[in-house]
Amino acid sequence: MALASDSGGKTASLYRMVMDKHVCPYGLKAKALLERHGFTVDDHWLKTSEETKAFQRAEHVETTPQIYIDGERVGGYDDLREHFGEHVAEKGETSYRPVIAIFAVAFLMALAVAWSATGTLLTVRTIEWFVAIAMCILGIQKLQDVESFSTMFLNYDLLARRWVRYAYLYPFGEVLAGVLMIAGVLVWVAAPIALFIGTVGAVSVFKAVYVDRRELKCACVGGGSNVPLGFISLTENLIMMAMAIWMPLRMWLG
Repeated sequence: MALASDSGGKTASLYRMVMDKHVCPYGLKAKALLERHGFTVDDHWLKTSEETKAFQRAEHVETTPQIYIDGERVGGYDDLREHFGEHVAEKGETSYRPVIAIFAVAFLMALAVAWSATGTLLTVRTIEWFVAIAMCILGIQKLQDVESFSTMFLNYDLLARRWVRYAYLYPFGEVLAGVLMIAGVLVWVAAPIALFIGTVGAVSVFKAVYVDRRELKCACVGGGSNVPLGFISLTENLIMMAMAIWMPLRMWLG
C-alpha cells in the first residue's frame, strides 16, 4: 500500500470511507483542512466495509479516516488538527462558547426586532427584547432534552430538590415568560414567573458555588452542556429578576 507523500509538493495521503450509503464526515473535514493548509490530497476512497476493515488491519488502526504526511501516519481528523496546532476539546472540557453564542444571537435578534418595529436600534425596548429572546433560546435548549436538563438541574437547584417536578416545569415557565415579554402582553403573568424562577435560581447558584464551593456544570443551556456553574449562571438569574421587576414598573409609570 503506497503511503509515501511528496513532501516538496506538500502532498498528503488520505484514506476515508466513501460508500453508496455513507460518506464519512470526518473524512470530508480532513480533506478540507489539508487543502486549507496548502496540501494536494492523494484521496483514497474505501468503498466497502470489507475494504475499510482490510485497510484497518493492514495499518493496525481502529478508525478512519487516516492521514499520512511525509510518509508518516498523522492519525485521524482530531490528530490532524493537533498536527496543525489547532485546539481539540477533550471530553468533558468546560466551555463558555454555548452561552456566548446564545446571548450574541439573542442580541442580534433584538436589534433586528427593534429595527423592524421602531426603525431604531438601541432603545429600552431593545434591551427588554434581548433578555426575553435569550430566555426563549435558553428554554429551547432545555426543552430539547428535558430529562437530561432535569438531572443536571437537580444537582444544585434548591426547590427542585424538594419538588422534583419543578425541574420539568422550569423550562416551560422560562419560555412562557420570555414569549409574553417579547410581545409585551400579560406582563402580570410573565413577571411573577420570571421573578420566581430567577430568585430561586440565583439563591441556588450562589449557595452551590460561593457557599458550598461546589464545582458543577450549569444546566442553563441544556443537560448536555459543559458550561461551568458560576458567575454567568448567577448573572442570568439576576437579569431575569431585574426584568421581572422592570417591566411592570415601566407599564405602571408609563
